[in-house]
Amino acid sequence: MKKYIQNLLIPKYKELILGNAEVKSIFTIPKIGIIAGCIVTYGLIKRNNLVKLFRNNQIIHNGIIDSLRRFKESVNEVRNGMECGISIKNFNNIYLGDKLEIFKKNEIIKK
Repeated sequence: MKKYIQNLLIPKYKELILGNAEVKSIFTIPKIGIIAGCIVTYGLIKRNNLVKLFRNNQIIHNGIIDSLRRFKESVNEVRNGMECGISIKNFNNIYLGDKLEIFKKNEIIKK
């Protein structure tokens, strides 16, 4: 009974993929850090979305998109086929060819 109640209290989440991007270039900006020059290969990317960084098909980091730019302008979203600059909050270990998977977590409602 106790385990059943604990399962009800612990929220479960399902990940919904919103977009993908590939790192095409790297920019080092003083006082800011690393900006990944990316092309959006699928979907829509928004600032503050959750992101997984993949290298050689291995997850390297889970984080949050801290900054999203088109050229020098800060933007709220970038769509499929567009180029953008992405920085990940508190993470600078980004290399050419890395892949980004942008997602959100939806809580599964228990019945």
